[in-house]
Amino acid sequence: MTILPFRNALLAALITAASTPALAETAYVSNEKDNTISVIDMNTLEVTDTLEVGMRPRGILLSSDNSKLFICASDSDTVQIMDLATRRIIQELPSGADPEQFALHPNDRTLYISNEDDALVTVVDVPTAEVLAQIDVGVEPEGMAVSPDGKWAVNTSETTNMLHWIDTTTNELVDNTLVDQRPRHVEFSHDSKTLWASAEIGGTVTVMDVDSREVKKVLTFEIKGIHPDRIQPVGVRLTRDGKYAFVALGPANHVAVVDAHTFEVLDYLLVGRRVWHMAFNADESLLLTTNGISGDVSVVNVQDLEVVKSIKVGRFPWGVVVTP
Repeated sequence: MTILPFRNALLAALITAASTPALAETAYVSNEKDNTISVIDMNTLEVTDTLEVGMRPRGILLSSDNSKLFICASDSDTVQIMDLATRRIIQELPSGADPEQFALHPNDRTLYISNEDDALVTVVDVPTAEVLAQIDVGVEPEGMAVSPDGKWAVNTSETTNMLHWIDTTTNELVDNTLVDQRPRHVEFSHDSKTLWASAEIGGTVTVMDVDSREVKKVLTFEIKGIHPDRIQPVGVRLTRDGKYAFVALGPANHVAVVDAHTFEVLDYLLVGRRVWHMAFNADESLLLTTNGISGDVSVVNVQDLEVVKSIKVGRFPWGVVVTP
């Protein structure tokens, strides 16, 4: 007599589960020429919405709980915060002039912002919108990263060709490291032990030991049929398991796949034109690349190291993040 109600309950549960999207991930892409954010459904790999934001959006990042999207509106000289539940701008933060990249401390409240026009890093307390510090760095600062353990903030200066090491407990500049020409991006490994820094004009990526701040390896790249001047490393992404590093090579229109242990370049993946930045989905099965000139996003199957789709977005896509 109890079997029928049990079967009905089980059937209802299965119908509910089937009607609920599994792993409803969403990607957000900043389009710097359109002043918009493209919204991509990661189940269908299609654009589902386009959101208007401030002028020339470039760097974007998520809060730790994935409820808010931070946007560097460079030509508006502000950092905007979007509530992803409503997809509305709910706050604007003082950013200094021309914010391009930024990084959020693991405490989820201290934001480090590079100010390209002023040779400064601006440190902002997010809840109060208070400027905590402005730190003098090199000329044309751009790349910005905070170590997962929260100890270091590192900025790159394009013209000075340096990495600037900031102690996050004091917000003071404590060291500088000379690298190749025009460093554009820095990325910490997930264990905070190594730092990867791309040099766009130098055509290299420098891998550094964080504790000693000594160079472990300088990576170079060579793609058959492509002039070396077009190989311009920008974005870097590292897998959580420490297996791969992916390097966006700008106008070379390829992403380099690097063995993160041996530093051997394993492959080059052809993507869209002027590949800039990248982001993984939650389980790192997919990697998205923003391709500025072709105005699209390439989707890479990480396991097979194959490009499986191109998604048209706005003009000059720059940054990308994925919410789980």
